[in-house]
Amino acid sequence: MEAMFVFVSGAALLIYSAERLIGHLVRVASSLNISVFLLAIVFTGIEFDDVFLGVALNLEDLGGVALGTVFGTALSLIGVVLALAAILTPTAVRVPRAYLVIFAAAPLTMIAFALTAPLGAVDGVVLLGVFVLFIAYVVVRESRAEKPVFRDEEMYEALTTVQDAEKRSGWTGLGMAVLAIGGLVVGSATTGIGTRGILETYGLNGTVFGATIATLVLTVEDVFLTVEPARRGAPEIGVGNVIGSVVFSVTGKLGIILLTGGLVVGQNVLSWHLPALIVLTGLAAYFLSTGQLRRWHGFVLLGLYAAYWIVSFGAFGEIPAEMD
Repeated sequence: MEAMFVFVSGAALLIYSAERLIGHLVRVASSLNISVFLLAIVFTGIEFDDVFLGVALNLEDLGGVALGTVFGTALSLIGVVLALAAILTPTAVRVPRAYLVIFAAAPLTMIAFALTAPLGAVDGVVLLGVFVLFIAYVVVRESRAEKPVFRDEEMYEALTTVQDAEKRSGWTGLGMAVLAIGGLVVGSATTGIGTRGILETYGLNGTVFGATIATLVLTVEDVFLTVEPARRGAPEIGVGNVIGSVVFSVTGKLGIILLTGGLVVGQNVLSWHLPALIVLTGLAAYFLSTGQLRRWHGFVLLGLYAAYWIVSFGAFGEIPAEMD
């Protein structure tokens, strides 16, 4: 029970710190004339809590769990977050086809890297470069578009008001952002320690735990970031969060983890985890391309994610990656 308490406490601090950091960053960026969709991709798509957790796990010699969180984050964002958004708030959503193509193709970039394993720092730099190119493309496309994806005037007025009110305390805001980053560091370290204790106490497989339970705890944050905007008639914000998070998870997040230590990729990645991610992402992209996120779409995605859990726990007991 002690290990579970440490794990949950660390995860709670991660979620809270990530929320605070995102809030401070959005307030700083609100003065820029860019679309809310771009803000959603950059500031909610980059999973700060997951990054710190993945690095902490890798440094704790838990490479299997760290790799599991890469797949788990992407899969849970589609199979839980997007699925719940469709079930609870079915709505029309219009996302440029180019973004959906990138979204669907993102997991495919991992095939080449998995086939050339073991993965090291060079692979990490390349993956980070791929994510930077993605962000650069979105920035250029949004800045040139006559009507950037979901540029909501009321939301910008609210953001501008907050920013004007905080101009006199800019240094204070930066200080709060630093404190939030400190919370991420402490929370990730605590969660890493708790994870090791749980694995040792209950004898669970590292990657299965990382891809399911560990990431499901961290998914609570993304549920609120996706379902609530959809409920308020702004589904593109939630979709931007999902697209940005999935692309970041399989490129930037994995790249940062690799910079802290190499990973040897096992056969289970190519035979199960990666194919599952490719199928679920492609299906989600197709549903979004219809222009209408329907309730049955959500049930299909949620059902497939549940099947992933069942097979992962029941059939795949080996850790697909270990520290190099």
